[in-house]
Formats: sequence, C-alpha cells, structure tokens
Amino acid sequence: MKPIQPTFFILIALIGGLAIFSSTLSKTPVLPLFAASLHATPAEIGWIVMASTLPGVLISYPAGALSDYLGQRRVLLASLIVFATAPFLYLVIETAWQLMAVRFYHGFATAIFGTVASAAIAARYQADRAARLSTYSSVTIVGRSIAPFLGGFLISLASFGAVYIACAIAGVLALGAGLLLQDHEPRPHTKLELPHFWASLVTVLRDRGIMLVSLVEAAQYLVFGAVEAFLALYASSLGIPAWQIGIILGVQLLSIVFAKPLMGRVSDRVGRKQVILPGLLIGAASVALLPFAPSFIGLSVLSLAFGLGFATVTSSTTALVADLTQNGRYGSSMGVLRTVMDVGQSIGPVLTGFMVGVAGYSSAFTLLAAILVAAALMLGLLLRDAKALPDRL
Repeated sequence: MKPIQPTFFILIALIGGLAIFSSTLSKTPVLPLFAASLHATPAEIGWIVMASTLPGVLISYPAGALSDYLGQRRVLLASLIVFATAPFLYLVIETAWQLMAVRFYHGFATAIFGTVASAAIAARYQADRAARLSTYSSVTIVGRSIAPFLGGFLISLASFGAVYIACAIAGVLALGAGLLLQDHEPRPHTKLELPHFWASLVTVLRDRGIMLVSLVEAAQYLVFGAVEAFLALYASSLGIPAWQIGIILGVQLLSIVFAKPLMGRVSDRVGRKQVILPGLLIGAASVALLPFAPSFIGLSVLSLAFGLGFATVTSSTTALVADLTQNGRYGSSMGVLRTVMDVGQSIGPVLTGFMVGVAGYSSAFTLLAAILVAAALMLGLLLRDAKALPDRL
C-alpha cells in the first residue's frame, strides 16, 4: 500500500508557511532591535534590512528561468537548505557588519522560494489563478503573522538568541517537508542554453504590461519594506514595549491573511485593475497618518489598514503578470516581477533610514505615502490609454 502523498498545493502551502514564518521571525520585530543593540545607526539599519533583499535582485530571474528547465523541485530544495542553515549563523553575530552578511545569505532563501513557488502555482492552476495564488500567499502570511507576536514575546521573556533558535527549528521542518515535493510534469530534455535564457528575459522585459505591473509591485514593496523596518523603531522611540510592537506589526499581517484570499476572488471576478488602484490609495493614507497617531492603539489601527491596502494590491499583481505571460514562461515572468519588486524593497529601508536620520519619521512616512500615490496615478493614467494597453489590464 503506497503512502498517502499530499497534493501539491497543500504541500507547497505548508512548506511556504514554515519557511516564511522562519524568515519573518528572523526580522520582525527582532532585526531592527537586534541591530540597535549592536549600536547600528538608522542609516546602517537601513542597509542591514536592505541586505536580505539584494539577493532577490541578483537571483530571482535566474532561479525562475532555471526552474522552467530543471524542474521546480530542485530549485525549491536549494532555497530550503538556506532556510534551514541561515538561522544558526545569527547566534554567533557580534557586529552590525556580520549581521548584514548573514542577512544577505538568508535573503537567497526567500528570493528563490518565492519566485519558483509562485511560478509552480501559476502553471498548475489557471481558471482560479488569483484565488490560488492569494490563498497560498495567505497561508504563508499565517506564518508571517505569528512571527511578530512570538518574536516580541521571546525578546521580552528570553533573548534575541531564543528568537533565532525558533527560526532554525521552523527552517529545518520546512526542509524536511520539502523532501516530499515532486515535479508533477517531466523535465524537458532541452539543455538550458544562454541564448534561450536571455531570449526569455528579453521577451518578458519588452512586455509593457508586465513591466508596468512589476513597477507598481516595486512601489508597494518599497513602502512595505520600509514600514516593516522602521515602524518598530518608531514605536520603540515612543516608549512602546517590544511585546506591543509585535502586536502592532502582527495585526498588519493578520489583516493580510484574511483580506488577500477575498481580494483574490474579487480580482478573478471583476478584473485586476479595479482592485489594485484602491489598494494603493488605502496604503498611502494609512502611512501618511502614522505620525498623527503616536499610541499603541492608533499605530495598531493604521498598521491594520496598511495591511488591508497591501493585500488588496498584491492579491492582483502576481496573477496579472501570470495572465500576461506568453508561451508558458511563468518562471521567467515571476523572476522578473520579483527582481523589480526586490529592487523596490531594497531601496525602501535605505531611503527611509536616510530620511529618518535627516528629517525625522514624519517626513519619511510622508515620502512613503507619496510614492504609493505616484504609483496609483501612473497606473491610472496609463490605464486610460486604451491604445497603450488594449484589454490587458
């Protein structure tokens, strides 16, 4: 009698939940607080946060393209090895520069896994693509949501080291579950040649719709990465304790968990653009109001609202890129999307750290809100040009 094999979707969602839980626990809210304990300046903290997003710029497209040729299982397992090993390195860190180096290594895990997992789901599920992608994302965000609460609790109760031990346990479990993965389709026998590799890249880059959506996603993740890094420090500067900071960031992620599948279904029914624009404006309003609500309750409400806006936007962007993909190049398209997204997420903490150091939190949050408004205006104006993007968005 053969052992029962979990369906691909259930298994990839379980692995994603464990892996993203481990990754998020390593940074929210512990990373900026740990960096501050190492006497890092706000600008240095921005670079430390940025370090984990740089691998996405470097590896997202190659990982996606390789998965199109080698099969997704091998590439996913490579990322899970990083998830399982990186947390142990935090336990020996003594300087801010060492922390930056470990964050850079850890970033390869999420860069590879996020790209290939999204491509695998997009390739397997077409009729309910946005709903599947959003449901998968929400399952991973369950892990992302638990992490801030547990992280804040462990910091207050024990130490930074306890947080990273918990990260290691989750990472090892994700790798164990990943060994059960199977490629559902046989790998093509064609060798991966550089001309084909670059031809796929050029094809995707020339697609105006894909690049537009990728830029919108980059703006959204720029702000998300900045808020994730500096909302904790802002709350700490107001005298809010670590366990409450965990709640402030946790309610944001919980709102994403519940909103994203719903908005994915709405996107499948009413269209992607009708969902993306309102989400950008909700996010902009919530970030702009952060300086005017300097309390635990006020920051929690605005953090929740930002999570709703973020979920509304990202429930449609990945599915829209998949809709626009031609000739089955899902890995390549998702790789380009995540590369552009990671460029934005890399810029966000550095830009915000600079602004906080020069002009304070209020100016930094205002700038972040303006970026989301600019993204909404850009998308809105281009969508009015029917000739530029006929029936594609």
